[in-house]
Amino acid sequence: MGMSVALHTLAAVIWVGGMFFAYLAMRPAVVKVIDASQRPTLWCHTLSLFFRYVWGSVVLLLATGYALIGAYGGMGAVGWHIHVMHGLGLLMMLIFLHIYFAPYRRLKQAVGEGNVEEGNRRVGQIRQFVAINLAIGIVVVIIGSGGRFW
Repeated sequence: MGMSVALHTLAAVIWVGGMFFAYLAMRPAVVKVIDASQRPTLWCHTLSLFFRYVWGSVVLLLATGYALIGAYGGMGAVGWHIHVMHGLGLLMMLIFLHIYFAPYRRLKQAVGEGNVEEGNRRVGQIRQFVAINLAIGIVVVIIGSGGRFW
């Protein structure tokens, strides 16, 4: 059970921490330093690398999360904070799936076609969804790590 908790936490840190870095550190630096015509390509390549880790994190979060719930006796036996973490985590995954299969797919297409305007538009869409997912992720981390003490 200890290894499941450790892997679950690691997956959450990679995903939420990656969004925190991308949104609050990389994005302001990119806007300040990188010409607007190069931003879609930079973000497309950066996200292609990061999303590999997000996919792994999603799989690991689901596998370890359900294993831990089972080890504690099922959904009826776990505390409210687990139910909230579970529901918000699933919402985050749905938002990620939308990002990946809609604006990110269109970003890759725009970059492939050299359409900078469309690429920047898609980067803006992704930024908005990442902001939402980051906010939810921070709430999940707080509830998941501290909820049993409330």
